[in-house]
Amino acid sequence: MKLRPIPRTALLASALLATTTLSGLAADVTPERLLNADKEPQNWLMVNKDYSSQRYSTLDQINKDNVKNLHVAFTVALGGAVGIGDVSLGGHQSTPLVDNGFMYIVDGFGAVYKVDVRDPAKARIMWVMDPGTNKADMFIAAKRGVALYKNYVISVTGDDKVLWIKADTGELVKTVQFDDMKTSLSELTSAPLVIGDKLIVGGSGGDRGARAHIDAFNADTGEHLWRTYTVPAPGEPGSETWKGNTNAWKHGGGSYWQTGSYDPATNLTIWGTGQPVPMFDPEYRPGDNLFTNSTVAFDVNTGKMKWYFQYTPGDFLDYDEVGINQLIDTKVNGENRKIMAHFGRNGFFYTLDRTNGQFIAAEQYAEKVNWTDGIDPKTGKPVEYDPNKDLQTYKIGAASRREQNKIVGCPNIQGGVNFFPTSYSQRTHLSYGGGLEGCSDVIVDANTDSGTKPAGAAGHVWFGGASSNAERVKGSVTAMDPATGKKMAQLSVPNAVYSGVVATAGGLVFTTTVDGTIYALDDTTLKPLWTFNAGSLSSAPPMTYSVNGKQYIAVLIGGSNIARDMLNKTPGHQDIQNTSMLYVFSL
Repeated sequence: MKLRPIPRTALLASALLATTTLSGLAADVTPERLLNADKEPQNWLMVNKDYSSQRYSTLDQINKDNVKNLHVAFTVALGGAVGIGDVSLGGHQSTPLVDNGFMYIVDGFGAVYKVDVRDPAKARIMWVMDPGTNKADMFIAAKRGVALYKNYVISVTGDDKVLWIKADTGELVKTVQFDDMKTSLSELTSAPLVIGDKLIVGGSGGDRGARAHIDAFNADTGEHLWRTYTVPAPGEPGSETWKGNTNAWKHGGGSYWQTGSYDPATNLTIWGTGQPVPMFDPEYRPGDNLFTNSTVAFDVNTGKMKWYFQYTPGDFLDYDEVGINQLIDTKVNGENRKIMAHFGRNGFFYTLDRTNGQFIAAEQYAEKVNWTDGIDPKTGKPVEYDPNKDLQTYKIGAASRREQNKIVGCPNIQGGVNFFPTSYSQRTHLSYGGGLEGCSDVIVDANTDSGTKPAGAAGHVWFGGASSNAERVKGSVTAMDPATGKKMAQLSVPNAVYSGVVATAGGLVFTTTVDGTIYALDDTTLKPLWTFNAGSLSSAPPMTYSVNGKQYIAVLIGGSNIARDMLNKTPGHQDIQNTSMLYVFSL
């Protein structure tokens, strides 16, 4: 794969760049630092905090006793905003990274910012790198983070580019084209994952009819190392699960919408895959449709699949499983186990053995689930699953979804917990997930994609039908015990959690709801201990860091049109305006 030089005219740097001095430099983010990220509690070096994706901070200066005194320390205005009537998917969905007083942010359209956060009274943007993504493309999805490696900030774009940016100056020094835009559109969204000298990038774009793949590059040179497709070609293992005569495998989806985890002990990187395409019309793609709706473990050196677990075979409700996979060491039935915990978009909390993908347990966490009567405790499959059927019906489907057409599915097609980052507390030994509570109306239209264009062409959104909120969408935060699989606490909130959570050693869980309310919850009871009204849409997860011994809570405010849609049946919220701001809080 060739590297293409980028002209300096492609770089948009703030006027402040010219005055940046050596005081704006930080130590290189080496592979050793990333491997030991948990030993730097003041920093947040990768999108999910560390390779285990626990998103747990050992900072405890802000705690249950004093969180009531939390106040705004500073704000920084950013770009990437979209208007209240804009159909774009722009809006914040990313976690800021912090390295020794310098914060790195990507906005909804892929512009990357470096912010000096060493002194709250002087917080400022040091540089901005705008890749020039087409902001008029209504289906360019929001970016969910960047990666730090040595003196680089590595980001991705909606038009399939991987970018290397110099962390000290903001200069764009290298770019790699991930896919051929003429034949595919991977629509990169998830933050890259650096493992040693390798850069792992997951392709998205399944909604457009892409055949998704995950790739590895040399993190220094950009050289392409390996590629593994989610959907197997004919003759490959799993291809027998794509039946019929439509060649659906060629554009079968299985996207990587969120960054995976990494287990150094096995050298496996573990990622969740998206739904099959078209998502609402299973008759176009009979069979279980491997390896969509799955968690998959890949060998970091070769890209070979080592194990997989599929949650909802033959899915017709868009219950993909791209969400965070928490790597946890715990006791299960008195035995030491290396497990993986996952809040499923389909409404169930799963635990697997992370060394081989063996199913351990599943328990419902969403308040309302109607698509199945439960999960088989032996197989981990929905109890209605029939391996002899080409088309699964589960509880609410029919032998022909096209003839049945409209159904009401619960949870909402967005989840449950979707790609929203979850957290595991080493203090309480509980997993926390924030998500949606509600149902969706789902219809099938085999002849169109979203009712506007002929189906089947790569690059066109291809749903095979449509969906809408069947009722007001509310939210919840749930605490699950991964050792037992049991629900320990749940908080219902008036509006959807479309952001994520972070747990801290101070006994707190932070999250936001789509109306812009920021919450600090007791990590045992989930009782709200503090709230703040940001007054705008919210779809990005909070994080925490410290500088000069002082702890801060940071969150990006300004949501996507999906966050807006979560409020479409909520009285009094029709006129909430969108913005693009960094909010930072302290005692």
